[in-house]
Amino acid sequence: MLRSMYSGISGMKNMQIKLDVIGNNIANVNTFGFKKGRITFKDAMYQTIGSASGGTATRGGINAKQVGLGSEIASIDTIHTESSMQNTSRTLDLAITNGDGYFVVNDGGQDYFTRAGNFYIDETGLLVNSDGFRVQGFNPETNVRGDITIPKQIDEGGNSVGLQSISISQTGEIIAQYENGTVNTISNIALARFSNAEGLDKAGGNLYQSSPNSGDPQFGIGGGSYGTVVSGKLEMSNVDLSEEFTEMIVAQRGFQANSRIITTSDEILQELVNLKR
Repeated sequence: MLRSMYSGISGMKNMQIKLDVIGNNIANVNTFGFKKGRITFKDAMYQTIGSASGGTATRGGINAKQVGLGSEIASIDTIHTESSMQNTSRTLDLAITNGDGYFVVNDGGQDYFTRAGNFYIDETGLLVNSDGFRVQGFNPETNVRGDITIPKQIDEGGNSVGLQSISISQTGEIIAQYENGTVNTISNIALARFSNAEGLDKAGGNLYQSSPNSGDPQFGIGGGSYGTVVSGKLEMSNVDLSEEFTEMIVAQRGFQANSRIITTSDEILQELVNLKR
């Protein structure tokens, strides 16, 4: 059979996967904290018809004669570039700017990492994300992490005092003010950095998990290379629709061209079959 037919098949499969990646990017164009994917390709193995040979005193060298056998996926990358911020004016909506840190949430002892900072306070006072995962705090003096709880304030008469307001500093320090005027510093929001953020595994739900190639998380608080914590804003998706639609056209034409290779190869095979009539 013709090698070109199998090369065309490999190209069509790769263009299909490229469209899958593009489709996922476009579907998450309005997902807070989403980082777009990118696919790259490489040429596949080669069949050597003639080997290379070096020159001699009487004759020059000869280059190798090789026929390629199609393409294959080189990588599917996650592009962790920082995106623009959307103003929400909600105190517990947090974004990280000018840094490569991630918020840390925990579910049943398993740490996850996210750039989506839409957090909430549950009925027990725990700071959680939209799935109920517990947002982690960090003490930079003791290097201890733990859940963040907004405690209830009790007055001298034993009555519960309502929470009046919460403020969050650029380092992630949470300060709670109660109706009786009491002000308490609760905790610092934990941030995590990785030596290779592109090595993180996507876990769904705006979450990432560490992998052997991402390295272990380095925990800290806002500031420096971790980035600045901004209250009242959320980081938007870094998907550029104009770029995605352009890549979609490229993938569509690539698929069309590879299908044409298969059609042409089929026509040649048909001519060979028709030689004996």
